[in-house]
Amino acid sequence: MAQDRIGSPPPERIAVVRALRGLGDMLCTVPALRALRASLPRARITLVGLPAARVLQERFAHYLDDLLEFPGFPGIPEVAADPARLPEFFANVQGRFDLALQMHGSGTHSNPFTILLGARDAAGFYLPSLWCPDPDRFTAYPAHLNEVRRWLALMEFLGIPPAGESLEFPVTAADEERLGSAWPERRDGRYVCVHPGATDRERMWPTERFAAVADALAAEGLVPVLTGTEGEKEITAAVVRSMRSKAVDLAGRTDLGALAALVRDAELVVCNDTGVSHLAAALSTPSVIIFSASDPERWAPLDLELHRAVGEVMPERANSCRHTADVDGHRCLRDGCSSLMIEGRASWSPAGIDEALGQARELLGAARTG
Repeated sequence: MAQDRIGSPPPERIAVVRALRGLGDMLCTVPALRALRASLPRARITLVGLPAARVLQERFAHYLDDLLEFPGFPGIPEVAADPARLPEFFANVQGRFDLALQMHGSGTHSNPFTILLGARDAAGFYLPSLWCPDPDRFTAYPAHLNEVRRWLALMEFLGIPPAGESLEFPVTAADEERLGSAWPERRDGRYVCVHPGATDRERMWPTERFAAVADALAAEGLVPVLTGTEGEKEITAAVVRSMRSKAVDLAGRTDLGALAALVRDAELVVCNDTGVSHLAAALSTPSVIIFSASDPERWAPLDLELHRAVGEVMPERANSCRHTADVDGHRCLRDGCSSLMIEGRASWSPAGIDEALGQARELLGAARTG
């Protein structure tokens, strides 16, 4: 039976291995974590993740009880591996967990790490051409699925019923207060969030195109609000310099919670394929997402009426792997690589200004008449 895959008796101590840097990487697992918590309400669930994930673990304390800092591991690039540190780490966690869930990627390097946690049982994905730790609890990596549905598919394989596909992000009164401090001039006027940055530069739409869209929306009565991290202040400043109209630049002035409060009350979000797009999806704020060098089938929000993925299809590029732009002879084996299984999937090039602005106006029109 599928339910036997999570072990009997049901696990009371669960490790979820997800040591990725992106906000979207975490938010896309929330529906799976919600299903896990609904099926095992008394289990203590520990996220094995990066130190920066502490803020998200605390934000989602109703699904994740604790954070165990990922120590690094050979082949997993998010943290430099320190071989001298690993024996002590693994010795200290032996017997701590009943179930270890590999939710990091395809499992090429994260499966060995997950097994070494020493849980009673382990489960996750694996690449069919590589090592399968346990045929009863590991299933083939479904590279064709959207990231949200990928982890829900793992839950279903383990006998855990879904509890909805929607993302979520709790916003607190303290978040709203910090937003008020960052933008004291904020009133009840209508505004659009414009987020021109991204973790990977290759996923960034040109700043002058963001400026053109922001100017057009400003002409229609919306206040353009530029958002970004401290490290993205030069990017938002470049957008402001290219604009004819006035804009509010909040880059580096909001933490994640204040940004969420800002996005929640916006009329629209215009952004690259980055964490803010998933934040907009979690808060049900309409969005236009520009896909430049990533896969919308994997990363676009599931609600394509409220969230519009735009770009130009380039079918001549067959590789959808996010780790390299090289196509010919590509044999990337990093976790999450799908190039070994998806041949001929189209990639996207940046959208034109008219396409992005047309989708933005359509969403704004729908909101006015809805």
